[in-house]
Amino acid sequence: MLLLSGVSAISRISNFKLMILPLMLAGSTIAGCDRQKAAGEQAAGAQANISGGEAKDARGIGAFEHKVDRSHAGKAAPAVTFRGPDDAPVTLAAFRGRPLLVNLWATWCAPCIAEMPTLDALAAKQGAAMTVVAVAQDLQGEKVIDPWFQKAGLKALQPYLDPENKLLDAASDALPTSIYYGADGKELWRVIGAIDWQGAEAKTLLAEGGV
Repeated sequence: MLLLSGVSAISRISNFKLMILPLMLAGSTIAGCDRQKAAGEQAAGAQANISGGEAKDARGIGAFEHKVDRSHAGKAAPAVTFRGPDDAPVTLAAFRGRPLLVNLWATWCAPCIAEMPTLDALAAKQGAAMTVVAVAQDLQGEKVIDPWFQKAGLKALQPYLDPENKLLDAASDALPTSIYYGADGKELWRVIGAIDWQGAEAKTLLAEGGV
């Protein structure tokens, strides 16, 4: 669960090991999703999201909190493999040739779920101008992602899966993280935390890449 004030931590489990990374922002700390859960607990949390309102954050947040990070600018997209909607292996290189926004998220992550409708609206609006790929980091893969997508009512996003957290390991230590790559496959910026992709700040960021 995301804590938006005080001293908290960004944590995640990769290969069932707990990893915690504090992220400082403007003298305070943004915390990502709490991954101090076993796989079974994650599945239970995902099911609660499916039945209890997919795009709602239980805390009723009025504004998203995030950090824009440019420290990786110019870095090539990682070459690790994840799974596409057809369950076939895919890498980020497959999307090269036009701007790409990669969102790393999970069904048990409240801020991830909160921003998802705005990300879906962005994907629908951009069409062929930019590719938007949301890659789920749930360890249970399609077992939880497929039902979530069926209930969420998303119109543009497709279910990409990374149940082994390969992309997360290679690209970030926080959820949600959204990384913008230019048509050449090089990173321009990333947003750590949840952002309203229909808001003015997101539009300004996307304009930097010509979108």
